[in-house]
Amino acid sequence: MLLLSIVLYILLTLAIGVYASTFVKNSKDYLLAGRNLPFFMATFVAFATWFGAETVLGASSQMAKEGLWGVIEDPFGAALCLILVGLFFAKPLYRLNLLTFGDFYRRFYGRKAEIVASLLLIASYFGWIGAQMLAIGLILSITTGISIKLGTVIGSLVVVFYTFLGGMWAVSLTDFIQTIMIIVGLLFALYEVSQGFSQIPQVLASQQPEFYKFFPSLNPHEFLLFITALITIGLGSIPQQDVFQRVMSSRSERVAVYSSITAGFMYLTIAFIPLILAIFARVNYPELLKLDAQLMLPTLIMEHTSTLTKVLFFGALLSAIMSTSSSAILAPSAILSENLLRPMFKNLSDRGFLWLTRFSVILISFISLLFALSGESIFHLVGDSSALSLVSLFVPLVAGLYFKGSNQHSAIFSMASGFFVWAVLNYGFEYEFSLLAGLFTSLFAYLLTSLLSSVLSKAQGVGKHNVD
Repeated sequence: MLLLSIVLYILLTLAIGVYASTFVKNSKDYLLAGRNLPFFMATFVAFATWFGAETVLGASSQMAKEGLWGVIEDPFGAALCLILVGLFFAKPLYRLNLLTFGDFYRRFYGRKAEIVASLLLIASYFGWIGAQMLAIGLILSITTGISIKLGTVIGSLVVVFYTFLGGMWAVSLTDFIQTIMIIVGLLFALYEVSQGFSQIPQVLASQQPEFYKFFPSLNPHEFLLFITALITIGLGSIPQQDVFQRVMSSRSERVAVYSSITAGFMYLTIAFIPLILAIFARVNYPELLKLDAQLMLPTLIMEHTSTLTKVLFFGALLSAIMSTSSSAILAPSAILSENLLRPMFKNLSDRGFLWLTRFSVILISFISLLFALSGESIFHLVGDSSALSLVSLFVPLVAGLYFKGSNQHSAIFSMASGFFVWAVLNYGFEYEFSLLAGLFTSLFAYLLTSLLSSVLSKAQGVGKHNVD
């Protein structure tokens, strides 16, 4: 029954992709769903974009081992990101009426900054997409018995197929259905594991108070660890194309604002279900903690629940991962086609651009599949995607929206220096605060270059005045 349900679910997803392709008449339909998503769909799409392999598999295992302190980055940081987007970024970005985040950097900083930002944006997605593909392979392997690599390839082909055909419309329609699957499946799993929710209070109360520690002490080292965990996704995923596409796909700027905020609170609420399931695993089945972290929750469901719960849970898990995968694939594909490839083709028609974007979907997916098959864990693949955008793209984004006097040199120097410092400290020295160092370097570089440009501009003005 489980195998049949998985097959039927995959076939249904493919059918939705084919149906969604009928809505695609031009490039704006493909990339932004015609900017026509109503509130409820925009909210579900924003939620499903984030609720993926790391939320269900990664955060739950961290919760079981380290308690609340181990999940500050996700779900708390991820929920914070969506709320901040709604409060401070959705309205001004929506009014710009752009296709991609690369367009933002071109409008505010020029073509060279657009190229640098686009390359950084695309690079930040390969590991993230690869992690979702690997997670699909893991789930298909557990439920069907095929190898993880074969499951990864099959699952990836399904996601690529409906994303290729329907673009943002396919992502939106499947995300809407998959969100319902996620909520129902996780609630049903918790209901059975907790014996009708009756055991939740006593199981939660069985842990020591330190297990639920969230806020840091006055110790500077601990405080910096807390800030790093909170802003990695909390700020780092704000300058990301997948978040931008959800904002721009909304029917109005009001919908863009409120759907992001609602999705943030919705994410934080639903994300607690796998965290509670992790505590049940810790209390009732401590032997599961000795497994690969990625397998703890799936093994709990496979070995200790009914067939119906298995069907609903793995349907929910597959839904979560596929929805995140499709969103993650479309995002860098849009950047690649719009900001890097399109300028190479003069007088390219809208239909030609549409097929250029579809070609980009295949190219991005192929490279990401290589990452997925590289043998790295889901956690490792996800790790640096948000950090990369935080140390390079966040400062120029905020400066472009809220500060006047921005210039191309400030943006490029900020992006390059922040990325360089972070990469050297993170990969060369494995410094635990490399993200903070990169972020502050990016900010300092932006301010310094802007100040020098202003001084030189005034000096040239004075010199010209004296000559006259």
